[in-house]
Amino acid sequence: MDDIAQDENWFSEEAATFGDRLAGAREAVGLSQDDLARRIGVKLKTLRGWEDDLNEPRANKLQMLSGLLNVSLRWLLTGEGEGVAEPVVSLDDLPEVRDLLLEIRDIKSQMARSADQLGRLEKRMRKRLEGAAV
Repeated sequence: MDDIAQDENWFSEEAATFGDRLAGAREAVGLSQDDLARRIGVKLKTLRGWEDDLNEPRANKLQMLSGLLNVSLRWLLTGEGEGVAEPVVSLDDLPEVRDLLLEIRDIKSQMARSADQLGRLEKRMRKRLEGAAV
């Protein structure tokens, strides 16, 4: 069987989001979303929001996550430092998985950049509207 590990940048800041790293670390220690949410004292909806990159945890929860998931806080935030190993994909069983995952991550990165751009445009528009109202 031909197994390959993903490139070393699998969980990097450019290739993965905080939510991707959180989910990857949770899965690596064998916890369900429900289990992890209970252990850190948040609602399941809250944890899902973090993994879906809709919200971010506060500093105290980040510290708890880092300890429970056995990854460095730096890795959790940026993908650098001590974290989980990149997933291994069997090319014999799933020949297109790597390409599909890379395409998904690319789209997620594009969406994040677009959301940032949208936020900047909204801020500029609000400033102009406030200036016009005066």
